[in-house]
Amino acid sequence: MRVALLSVGTRMPGWVREGYEEYSRRLQARLPVALVELAPGKRTAGGDEARAIADEGKRLLAGIKADDYVVALDERGKQRSTLELSAWLQERQRDGRSLTFLIGGPDGYAPEVRGRAQETWSLSRLTLPHALVRVLFIEQLYRAVTILDGHPYHRE
Repeated sequence: MRVALLSVGTRMPGWVREGYEEYSRRLQARLPVALVELAPGKRTAGGDEARAIADEGKRLLAGIKADDYVVALDERGKQRSTLELSAWLQERQRDGRSLTFLIGGPDGYAPEVRGRAQETWSLSRLTLPHALVRVLFIEQLYRAVTILDGHPYHRE
């Protein structure tokens, strides 16, 4: 099963890269995750958010393969506990389809992107910076895998 994280935004601070790489490295042998950074849509002082969202949407959709199971990360999505995430991941592994997770731009997703996603998840009811979402997402994916492997990383 292939797993990808398509994320709008390119120049991340060092702490984001380091945090993401730490958990990505830990996952490498068990569940490698390909991070694909996409350029954000151009925004102007005049406020052309609709065009920026549409541009980001085209780039996100271009990175999704036809048979991928797609999950959009969004503050208004469904929340899961870590144990629920682990059970969900086990189901997806049985299904065998590749997974693509999405982190949109600052103004949200184009309607076509929302329509392509099978699920929309929220990592928190709090509004989180997109850079932090990368780190939280990869850590929780790592934690879910360790639960499936019976590793004591997660204590419940």
